[in-house]
Amino acid sequence: MKVLVATDGSKYGRWALDWVAMLPFVEPVKVMALHVLDFRTLRALRGPFLSQAEGERYIQEEIQRMEARSAKALKKAKQQLASLNLTGTVRKEQGAVAPTILKRAPKRDGLLVVGSQGLDALDRFMLGSVSTELIQYATCPVLVVKKESAPLRRITLAIDGSDASAQALAFVLAKVQPDHSTGKGGRVPIQVAVIHVMPFLKYPELKEAGRRLVEQSAQKLIQAGFTAEAVCQLGKPAEEIMKVASKHRADLIVMGAKGLGAIARFLLGSVSTRVVQHSSCSVLVVR
Repeated sequence: MKVLVATDGSKYGRWALDWVAMLPFVEPVKVMALHVLDFRTLRALRGPFLSQAEGERYIQEEIQRMEARSAKALKKAKQQLASLNLTGTVRKEQGAVAPTILKRAPKRDGLLVVGSQGLDALDRFMLGSVSTELIQYATCPVLVVKKESAPLRRITLAIDGSDASAQALAFVLAKVQPDHSTGKGGRVPIQVAVIHVMPFLKYPELKEAGRRLVEQSAQKLIQAGFTAEAVCQLGKPAEEIMKVASKHRADLIVMGAKGLGAIARFLLGSVSTRVVQHSSCSVLVVR
């Protein structure tokens, strides 16, 4: 599987590579660590109090500083790939950050990994500021990393009956090993909490359909070797998904990029961005 990791020299960029090495993928991965330099907005930093010559000198100094930090980040990324025994390459490109990452992102069967935050705005890397754009426009699943990597033991899988949430379930079934190593030679199943959030409606048939949906999904996971629990909640989707993830101490939330239409009142697609922005654990958004 092809994996693109966006790195900017921040700890979140380093954590992104660590996550790729730690995730129990079924098939081997080939990694490209991409570092993007965006110089376009530097000219706006000149300000009204600098002469043109002083402004240009300042801009050139900033470019040199950014290039130096870029070289350092690329070197560390290469060293990290080697230390993690990951097969892959490191690449630097120049341009607008999100469009450049999207241009290099793998197709539907691959994975894009990005940190939820990056270096400060003055450095013009700003990975955190582009993660929302990536989950909206990438054609492949996007993993937004929030914290340091750890063995994947608990997943919260949010579903709503949409094609995107079906793809989220399919990703877990097809791409993720159903168990993890205990470190003592044994393996135990990964726990999955399958959650479906229903609005406060008085239609019993909708509640029953939601219950069947999570139970059927949980059964598929159990048959594949995971342990799974079906969870039906009433309320606002984003808040309930994060509550369940916190209660189950999830290492990862998996959800679809787009949900059912507004008329169906589930709206998973409208909450994926909110979950990415506010969740305390990492989030995988699948198309």
